[in-house]
Amino acid sequence: MVALKALAFGLFLSRVLAVPTPVESSTSPSDTPPTASPSTPEAQAQLEQLSSIAYNVSRSNLETGSQTKRSGGCSLSNLRVRREWSTFTARQRKSYIDAVLCLQSLPARTPSSIAAGAKTRYDDFVAVHIQQTLTIHYTGHIVRYWDWPLSAVIGLENHPLFDGSDTSMSGNGEPIPNKGDIFLHLGDLPSIRLPSGTGGGCVTSGPFKNFKVNLGPAALVLPGDRTEAVANPLDYNPRCLKRDLTDAIVRKFANATAVVDLILRRKTIESFQMNMQGIPGSGSIGVHGGGHYAMGGDPGRDVFVSPGDPAFFFHHAMIDRVWWIWQNLDLKNRQNAIHGTGTFLNDPPSPDTTLDTMVDLGYAGGPTLPMRDLMSTINGPFCYVYL
Repeated sequence: MVALKALAFGLFLSRVLAVPTPVESSTSPSDTPPTASPSTPEAQAQLEQLSSIAYNVSRSNLETGSQTKRSGGCSLSNLRVRREWSTFTARQRKSYIDAVLCLQSLPARTPSSIAAGAKTRYDDFVAVHIQQTLTIHYTGHIVRYWDWPLSAVIGLENHPLFDGSDTSMSGNGEPIPNKGDIFLHLGDLPSIRLPSGTGGGCVTSGPFKNFKVNLGPAALVLPGDRTEAVANPLDYNPRCLKRDLTDAIVRKFANATAVVDLILRRKTIESFQMNMQGIPGSGSIGVHGGGHYAMGGDPGRDVFVSPGDPAFFFHHAMIDRVWWIWQNLDLKNRQNAIHGTGTFLNDPPSPDTTLDTMVDLGYAGGPTLPMRDLMSTINGPFCYVYL
């Protein structure tokens, strides 16, 4: 559940800011609402309440030293606070954008014998995701911040992340009419039908309008019940970044009520992570799938190559935030909770993931670490919280 937590790239989402004082209301897990409200405004307020509880629990643990510091020496003095993109100043957003563009200007570390298509430092992260897709989804280590519920209310193209301005992650793709719906298939299970969005073509505005996707496709879902793949998705295949922003998907699967319901109703890690990803055969793609398919396009609809869209990391920041909130509502029982094996839906059968399972991000960077060091945002190599 934490393979992507260790991506150094995700740490660009952190801003070193003055650590806020404890939130006065909703100070403990006992203050949690009993159920998710069907009202969007009320559910949004509930989500902020739950986030405040999680923040106060983390802060209290740092103040009292109740969590063992395995490494890194996390404290209130060096704690990073991860905030939603819309709260950043224009200068902060441009700093992040420049960092991403810098990664695409640097040479790759992945040897060409392993991934001939990895040409940039950014590609290293995409390549390792392609290599590990079947061992980091529906496994024991699936589980960084783009507020999906906000997008569900105001519309994706109105969110500062996707509005196409020079302080966004670029906007929608060029409109392609009459595309047809998309269909998701998994073995003999009933297919899931999703609408396509209002774009579909190359991104035409914002800082990433000339961004190149070099790897894949491996399993690109296309409108009209089609898929596209090349013989070797690690080979060089440069093309434009495409998006197909789809409000209907984020509104159905990643709205505030869905997020709060996931946090409140799922009491075990098995139930939490399976519902977060969408239980196969249920017809749901979960909040995880909701964010991915709401972005759409290429590589957004490719489960292997999706990090090739720079907005990917904001989506997984929100996944991390939701997991962080869930953990902090019952830290004693949830901090080190793991469920699953090392293969996609345990096919082929593989050993259970444990706290001693090692996480290796290959040429993306970072040391190989055991799961036990990656289970907390304020332990091991990490020192951050969300607001």
